[in-house]
Order: sequence, then structure tokens, then C-alpha cells
Amino acid sequence: MAHVIAVAGKGGVGKTTLCGMLIQYLCEQGKGPILAVDADANSNLNEVLGVEVETTLGDVREEIAQAELVKESPIPKGMSKADYAEMRFEDALTEEDDFDLLVMGRTQGKGCYCYVNGLLQAQLAKYQNHYPYIVVDNEAGMEHISRGVLPSMQTAILVSDCSRRGVQAVGRIAELIKECDMHPDTVGLIINRAPGGKLNDGIKEEIANQGLTLLGVVPQDELVYEYDCEGRPTVELPEDSPVRKAMSEIVKKLNL
Repeated sequence: MAHVIAVAGKGGVGKTTLCGMLIQYLCEQGKGPILAVDADANSNLNEVLGVEVETTLGDVREEIAQAELVKESPIPKGMSKADYAEMRFEDALTEEDDFDLLVMGRTQGKGCYCYVNGLLQAQLAKYQNHYPYIVVDNEAGMEHISRGVLPSMQTAILVSDCSRRGVQAVGRIAELIKECDMHPDTVGLIINRAPGGKLNDGIKEEIANQGLTLLGVVPQDELVYEYDCEGRPTVELPEDSPVRKAMSEIVKKLNL
């Protein structure tokens, strides 16, 4: 059974960047193969990891939905729609040396994401015995917990920027985890983009008010911004990058 690590936080706090560095650290420590899961409809974990994704679960869903509407169906004669779907879901798994990447993607146009959430849930259940670690980059908030998408969760990493509103947002996520009876072994907070890598008294007070356990602080780093502007994967940051060094120390404390 895989050790499932869920990474969550409100949008725009850098959780996907830190999630990518977590995956990178586990691979460097020989913990692979890792199943990296981009469970955000607005997916970009692949960009952080430097991986090109050709097919998402959402793409497969749309392909199968359209198969009955077109003259020349992509489903080979003699193959059931269920068998074809399973074959195409395998194509949605992007394989790298130390990790594989599964991207949820989205449906086309308007509509609910319930169906692709369900597809993701089924695929995670199928793969959970094939990897020692599954690292899930959740969408903003924690809808995948409330919907029961994750098969289990041993570690929940909540990411906030250096703001009271960010800390309050992850405090609500921590409460949701309790309400959904997930019972992870560890629920911890990472403060990202802290000026000078330090927290002021107001943020420390809010962390205490929310009853959160602080795992560590990641400093503001202009190099991360430069990599993003240049379209370079942030996992290519140099080893002496303050962000990489801070994340390495944090992950060490988790004893994964």
C-alpha cells in the first residue's frame, strides 16, 4: 500500500512548486518510483517537473464521450468501450526514470468535474499498490478529500504564503481533514515565500490560533520567479538554492 502525501493550500501560494521539489527530493533519496498526481483541473505540475504530457484523464473522457457521435469511432471493432477506455487510461500515465505522472485534466467547456474526479479516484485505487509513494498536488482547497477521491492519506502538507488569510485558509482545510475522518499520521504547515525566511509575530500568532503544526519556512527566492518567467522547470534550481535547501530540511523532518 502506497504512502499517500497530499499537498494542498489556497491558490497562488506556490504549492505546486513545493510539491515538485518534494517529488524531486524523494527521487534523489532513492524512494522511487513515485506516482506524482496532478489533481488540479488547471494542471501545471508537469511544467514544474519538466515533463511533457500528451494525454490527461479528462482528454480520455472527452475522446470516449465523442466516440459515439463521430462517423469513424476511434474504438477498434471487436473492442468494448470499457476495454478501450482502460487502454487509453494507461496512456495517460507519463513514465519517467524515477517517477510516473498522472494528470487529471479537465472536461471541455462548461460543466461539473465530478466525472473526471471519479476517473481519478478509480485510477488511484488501481495504482495504490504499485508505488511506495503517491504524491498528490491538489487543486486549491481540498475538494478531493471531501469527495473521497484519495484512497487514503498518511501525510497532509498544507502550504500557505506569509499571510494571515493564507494561514486561515489552510486552517479550514485542516478542519475538513478531521471532519472527513481521514486520520493522516502527519498534518503540517509549510509557510512559503517568507521574506528573509522569517515569520513575523502576526503570522506566528495566526498559526497558533489555527492549531497548526509548523513543518518549516521556505524563503522568498527571486530565482524561482526568474525560472518561472523563463519557462524553466523549477526542479532544475541549483542545489544551493535557498528554496531547495529549505525543502530538503523540511522533508527530512517528515521521516518519509
